[in-house]
Amino acid sequence: QVQLVESGGGSVPAGGSLRLSCAASSSTYRCMGWFRQAPGQEREGVAALLIDSPIIHYDDSVRGRSTISKDGAKNTVYLQMNSLKPEDTATYYCAAGYATSCYGEGWSAVGKWPYWGQGTQVTVSS
Repeated sequence: QVQLVESGGGSVPAGGSLRLSCAASSSTYRCMGWFRQAPGQEREGVAALLIDSPIIHYDDSVRGRSTISKDGAKNTVYLQMNSLKPEDTATYYCAAGYATSCYGEGWSAVGKWPYWGQGTQVTVSS
């Protein structure tokens, strides 16, 4: 079991930036990711990384605008989002999984991630 606590969401104008944080209660799970879900939409993968490896994934919708990173000493994963667009508006969830969750293009399948945070709201106004 691991508890994940997200923070850093908020309301920003288009073009603005936010940094989301996800504090994990343990370092057991090496694959950490960010997902988002807009009202009426399915939950989708945004970014993921495999700790202590070069494996990093980004969804095409955020590639070049967002950076996922980790602070191992704090068991915390970050998502820096820049040049935000109104279509980035969603609840953002942190997820943790086993290393296999990060392997290959299937990383964004929700079913591969056993642990989830409660979410933090991001609202981007036009």
